Amino acid sequence: MIKNIALGIQAYFGAFGLISKLKLWKYFAVPMLISFITAIFIGISAYGLSDNIGFYISKLWIWNWGKETFTTIGNIIGGLFIIMIGLILFKHIIMALSAPFMSPVSEKIENHLIGERHTHRKTSFSEQLWRGIRINVRNLSFELLLTIPILLLGFIPVIGVFSTILLFIVQAYYAGFGNMDYTLERHFKYNESIQFVKNHRGLAIGNGIVFMLFLLIPVIGVILVLPLSVTAASVKTIEALQLKSHLPNAI
Repeated sequence: MIKNIALGIQAYFGAFGLISKLKLWKYFAVPMLISFITAIFIGISAYGLSDNIGFYISKLWIWNWGKETFTTIGNIIGGLFIIMIGLILFKHIIMALSAPFMSPVSEKIENHLIGERHTHRKTSFSEQLWRGIRINVRNLSFELLLTIPILLLGFIPVIGVFSTILLFIVQAYYAGFGNMDYTLERHFKYNESIQFVKNHRGLAIGNGIVFMLFLLIPVIGVILVLPLSVTAASVKTIEALQLKSHLPNAI
């Protein structure tokens, strides 16, 4: 798995050049706009709701002494909680809504790497959108189920450090999952794709690690995260399909 994680990360180094070479930037206009608008909405929500969550957290402190300090801490915790949930929602929203725009990008990369001498499933705009929504709702549900107990473990001394790492890996996995599916949707049905990603967890995690790190870069990271991550995921997913003989070797 460690090797595949490294391969998933390594794919980013050639992503920018490949996008430019194949003239794919025009396909990312709408997804980048979706990313930007979604990020602004989540940022405003975090700012507005942090005080509300902090208010309820502060009620846990029943004493008068230290009340103001505990309220401040509660506001900070509330803000971090909203941002954490916001990041989870952000990636699934943009990946679901961008599916019809990312699938053609993945297909062009596939044709560039191995030629057009293979056949695959033909899907419409609406089918790609529904597939993206279905995959990301499924992943969102599982991610939230894992995230909530991990966040609670974070309040335990010492264990909290490891819970932060585990939380990052979980988020990275599901980010990479969504990026890989833009390629897999042409070759596999829903359940088959899920199994394929499970068998290639390392690639998904590696791709998702850089995806999550990009989100830490103000503005530029939010705009460029999808083009670069989808391109990197497409390359490695195609290579994995070739190894499993689902696709022919390059011409």
